[in-house]
Amino acid sequence: MRFVNKLSDFLGKYFIGLVVAMAIVALVLPQPFLTLGKMKPFGQPIVNVGLGVIMFVMGLTLKVEDFKVVFTKPKEVLVGCTAQFVVMPFLGYFLAKVFHLPSELAVGLVLLGTCPGGTASNVMTYLAKGDVALSVGMTTVSTLLSPLLTPALTLFLAGQWVEVNAMAMFLSIVQVVLVPILLGLVVHYFLDDLVTKYSKALVILPIVSIILIMGLCVAPNKTNLMNSGVYLVLAVCLHNWGGFLLGYLVGEFSGMTDAQKKALSIEVGLQNSGLAVGLSAQFNNPLCTLPAAVATVSHQLSGSVLANVFSGNVNFNLEFLKLRKVKVVKTKVQ
Repeated sequence: MRFVNKLSDFLGKYFIGLVVAMAIVALVLPQPFLTLGKMKPFGQPIVNVGLGVIMFVMGLTLKVEDFKVVFTKPKEVLVGCTAQFVVMPFLGYFLAKVFHLPSELAVGLVLLGTCPGGTASNVMTYLAKGDVALSVGMTTVSTLLSPLLTPALTLFLAGQWVEVNAMAMFLSIVQVVLVPILLGLVVHYFLDDLVTKYSKALVILPIVSIILIMGLCVAPNKTNLMNSGVYLVLAVCLHNWGGFLLGYLVGEFSGMTDAQKKALSIEVGLQNSGLAVGLSAQFNNPLCTLPAAVATVSHQLSGSVLANVFSGNVNFNLEFLKLRKVKVVKTKVQ
C-alpha cells in the first residue's frame, strides 16, 4: 500500500509533465496508440471507457456535503452554471467565426465550449485558494445538466456546419457521464469506509485515464496537429483564457467573494475536454477532435499557472516600475 500511495503522490505531482510527455510520445510513436484505439471494451471506444472511469471515481469522491452547497449557495451555483453554458459555447462560436476556422474545427471548438466543467477545476481551485466546495458544486451540477444542455447548444450553434444528432449525443453523455457518476455515488454510499481508506489509491485511476486519453487523442491526429497551424492553437487558448477572464468578471459583477470569484473563473475556463473528445467521434471526422485534443494539454498548463497566480505563488516583479518612479522623482527635484 505504501508503494500505491507513493505512486499516487508521484502522478499528482508530475501530472502536467506526464500529460505533455504522453502527447510527445504519441506524436513520435503513434502506432501503439492507434492499435489500442481500435479496441472496444464493453462495446465502447476505449476513450469513452476512460471517461467512464473518471466519472465513476468522481462519483466515488462525492459526498452529501458536496450537494449542500447547492442549497446553501444557490445563487452562486446558478450564476456559475449559467456562465458555464453561456460564456463558453458562445465564445467558442465567436472565435470560430473570427478565425474563419474550417467547419470541422469550428464544430470541435463549439462542442468543447458546450461541455461542462472538468474535474481538474476542483483541484486547480484548491491550489488557487478558492472556494473548493462551490467549485465541486458547480462541476457536479453542470455535469448533471450536460446530457440536456450540451446536445441542445451544440445543435443550436454548430448545426449550420454539420448534422448534429442531439439524441445520440444525449445517450452518449448518459452512458459515459451520468451512469458512472450515479454508480460511484451508490458504491460510496454502501462502502463508505472502504472508499475512504483507499481514497488516495483511487486518484490513480482518473490520472492514468487522462494521460492515456491524451495519447489516444494525439496519435490519430498526428498529421492534422502538425499542420493545424497557429490559428487553431490560438483559438483554443483564447477560448480558455477568455473563459477565465469572463468567469471572474461574472463573479465580480455578481458580488461574490474573492475565493468564489477564483472558483468561478477556473470553473468556467476549464472544460471537460475528454468528454468533448469522446463526443466528437459521432461526426466521423478526426478534425473535429483537434480542438479538444489541444485543450487537453493547454487547459492543464493554463489552469496550473492561473492557480499559482491566484494563490500568490507567482509574484510579478515590478521593481523596474519602482526604479523608474524614483528616477522621475529625482529628476523633478533637480
